[in-house]
Amino acid sequence: MSPLPPVPNAFPSEESVHTHLASTTPRPRILHLTQPVEGGVARVVADLVRAQLADGMDVTVACPDSPLTAELRARGATVRHWAATRSPGPSLLREVRNLARVIDEVRPDLVHAHSAKAGLAGRLAVRGRIPTVFQPHAWSFEAVDGSTAALALKWERWGARWATRVVCVSEAERATGARAGITGRWSVIPNGIDPERFRPAAAGTVRAGLAPLAGLPPATLLAVCVGRLCRQKGQDVLLRAWEDIVCKVPDARLVLVGDGPDHDRLRAAAPESVLFAGAVTDASPWYQAADVVVLPSRWEGMALAPLEAMACGRPVVVTDVDGARESLPPVFAARCLVPPEDPAVLAAAVTELLLDPMERESLGNRGRRHVLSTHDVRHTAEAVTAVYRELLGGRPATDRARPSRAIECVTARGTEHGQPLDTGPGAEANQTTQRVEPTEHRESIHS
Repeated sequence: MSPLPPVPNAFPSEESVHTHLASTTPRPRILHLTQPVEGGVARVVADLVRAQLADGMDVTVACPDSPLTAELRARGATVRHWAATRSPGPSLLREVRNLARVIDEVRPDLVHAHSAKAGLAGRLAVRGRIPTVFQPHAWSFEAVDGSTAALALKWERWGARWATRVVCVSEAERATGARAGITGRWSVIPNGIDPERFRPAAAGTVRAGLAPLAGLPPATLLAVCVGRLCRQKGQDVLLRAWEDIVCKVPDARLVLVGDGPDHDRLRAAAPESVLFAGAVTDASPWYQAADVVVLPSRWEGMALAPLEAMACGRPVVVTDVDGARESLPPVFAARCLVPPEDPAVLAAAVTELLLDPMERESLGNRGRRHVLSTHDVRHTAEAVTAVYRELLGGRPATDRARPSRAIECVTARGTEHGQPLDTGPGAEANQTTQRVEPTEHRESIHS
């Protein structure tokens, strides 16, 4: 890919960046960037912002208008409007220019870009002038096919030079990026959820408050799938599996919670035993109402739905794909992990759990304990803060003031080779953050 031409008058000047960063205070100013998001990524951003505000950071979020905007403002964050689409297109140059103006006005100490589109626009707008964290939340080249996938991969390889740190939500996501030839400094920080918000409750009581379930007999066995209605989440595979499930459990019901581009197609293919709950602001009652939660994804960064379901004490069946399998305790694999795109095996796993109440209860209890010990959102926020601290606090403000004209992009080896954890300030107290130590090869890249 040939270097992009500079965008005239769009980027913060070196003088303005220098002036601001030279006066950096102990209260860091963080700018989160996000494209139009819903579901898991929105939840991650909202939870992270809440924790950072509680920790005393000065937090601004640049994003398009969405339900996330109101929630962020309610939590006390400053929100700057950034008009952007979900995917690259003719509007990209305008979006980059607008984002660069926002960055110049906010003058952050660090930029944290979430997902592919914001990662693209954010890195083009900053170009290494400010420490930049990029969090893909699943790689863009996995979501598309053919020439589009090739272009997405080419960009991720090229754009890595402008990410001071790449934060992956699972070791599998990091390994996928490394295998694809993306070079960088990596940290692996698993997603976390709020165990106070997602907690067990009596299914019968919860169901009584959910309108789509009105009229169902109390003993109805209920499978629930929470996620955006799109190809990634695999609800079409689940509908094919459901045909076999209702043959063995005729009175069972399936609820699809969420909305998305595949809504009409899925509804047209669904039998009467499938209910559509639509988009919800709080999915916890649906997990609590379920007997079994199902996530038939084709790919994931690290799915929140299984973690949320387990925190609610419900068993989950997930597909054996990167970012989904890592959400499960290893002992769950035999009963709860199924191959992707295999309706027959998916149907067998869901049916077995629907017909085995004692196993459902056992798995639910063990799943809750797993989430409490491994995926508490407070641990996740602490790990992200440790990365920020390393990038911002490891050198004097006067050093941070100088926008880098050459950024080392380091080829990473996997953690399977036994590299140590991050050793930046606070890292010893936080073993959630993993840094993959660089190989000896270093490549100087000029912006």
